[in-house]
Amino acid sequence: SGEIILDIREHEVLPAVSLSGGIWPMTQPTPGVAVRLSQLVRCVLAPNPSPMTHWGTNSYLIGNGEIAVLDPGPAIPAHIDAIQAALEPGERVSHILVSHAHLDHSAGVPLLAAATGAPVYAYGDAKAGRTELMRRLDSFGRLKGGEGLDEAFACDETLADGEVLSAGDWSVEAIWTPGHFGNHLCFALPPEGAVFSADIVMGWATSLVSPPDGDLAAFMASLDRLLSRPESEVYYSGHGSPIVRPKERVQELIDHRRSRHRQIRQALKKAPATPADLATAIYHDIPPALLPAAARNVFAHLIAMADSGEATYDSELSFEAVYRLLDEV
Repeated sequence: SGEIILDIREHEVLPAVSLSGGIWPMTQPTPGVAVRLSQLVRCVLAPNPSPMTHWGTNSYLIGNGEIAVLDPGPAIPAHIDAIQAALEPGERVSHILVSHAHLDHSAGVPLLAAATGAPVYAYGDAKAGRTELMRRLDSFGRLKGGEGLDEAFACDETLADGEVLSAGDWSVEAIWTPGHFGNHLCFALPPEGAVFSADIVMGWATSLVSPPDGDLAAFMASLDRLLSRPESEVYYSGHGSPIVRPKERVQELIDHRRSRHRQIRQALKKAPATPADLATAIYHDIPPALLPAAARNVFAHLIAMADSGEATYDSELSFEAVYRLLDEV
């Protein structure tokens, strides 16, 4: 999802589960073949599998008749054709929704918009929704996240947090959920007790939080917010299978981040260290090639710790700085 997935560990494998009349195959779906998940939801898998995207990006068709396409996916013409081929006779794409501006979710937008004439709705461009701290980090020029950043992304209409879109037989509420990405939106589908959780909640792995695109404090706040939402039947994520016990998964992700925080704190008690040093000391169960991304994840924790007064650093807040616990100074 424009990211390197860290702490990869399969979520609990579930049998095929009926979801309001549809069944999601628990083995890899066939790219380009529409799967009906419920009365209101169909999914077309993009052909972009990788360690970063699992089976590939899920593009969702919401509704019947007047269709909202959520996340057209990568700029692969065959995938855009498959989305249109999934339409029933007489149906048309009336809305294009974008969860966030990572290339594997948004790069196909211009192709689908040109083919359908549908307007594009999102929270904003690729840098919308960043906190002042993340904007300052980005302005330094030396710190670049940019894991698949779609810098060319633009929308026709911006969606405010809580804004509702409706057409035909569907209605969704935009939920601003920054953390993985500043302009990240989830979409609630209240009649089905469902949330399209994009990349902030996935069942197969955790997602990268890499500053300045990612913000750990915002990520945790977004998870808390989703936990308090009423929708609890199913989460349709940006990659992988639907999550049929979503509240449990959200709590698991919160607990996991808190555990990682404790690990970082324990490592810093032994000695001041850089993010790269800490990643090497903490991440024992990932391939060495993923350590640089793990260090970015650690850096996100350190920024949050510094911002809350729990840690400090030498010279300036940066990826190369040496960090220490404030009560150890």
